[in-house]
Amino acid sequence: MFILHHLSNSRSQRVLWMLEELGFPYEIRFYKRDPKSMLAPPELRTIHPLGKAPILEDQVSGKPLILVETGAICEYLVSKADGRLGPPDQSAGLLRYRQFLHYAEGSVMPMLLAKLAVSRVPLLGNKGAKRIQPMIDHHLDYIERELTDRAWFAGDIITAADIMMSFPLEVAKGRAGLDASRPATMAWLDKIHSRPAYRLALTKGGEYAYA
Repeated sequence: MFILHHLSNSRSQRVLWMLEELGFPYEIRFYKRDPKSMLAPPELRTIHPLGKAPILEDQVSGKPLILVETGAICEYLVSKADGRLGPPDQSAGLLRYRQFLHYAEGSVMPMLLAKLAVSRVPLLGNKGAKRIQPMIDHHLDYIERELTDRAWFAGDIITAADIMMSFPLEVAKGRAGLDASRPATMAWLDKIHSRPAYRLALTKGGEYAYA
């Protein structure tokens, strides 16, 4: 059985959703952010030195395995599920799968986090955030074009790439201008939010502000 160390309002909601999609048995261990700093609690560092969620525990040959980084966790779960939620068979779909699996954290999230951090700077925060928004819009326009061409990020079926892209696009909807002006992306969000596994993950995961 997997153990998911789950932080409220965080990237770990994606792992919880993926576990539900794949039907794996798991246990959730809940952690709350510090109400002032909004950082993860120090208890997470007893599980992994970085102290960041998500953290997934598994047992391999009777020995504990500790995994961090959402993309790496998703790839591990695909391998444990004999390829379910993995890449499409065709080469173009495989390349898109790999791209968006890493694009979520490598390109989109840094822009969103930069806007959030700058917006909290006294006096100059709003001005700085406005300068970052065009860079975010550039990514959102690219994503809209991609989702106009097909139902899911890698192709015709949902994959782990969609699960990885869920968090940055949910954050963008709440904080960075994603709205009805990008109908394909909004339709994709509605589609993932209607999935039974996603809804069940929400009920099990507790506080999550972005759905």
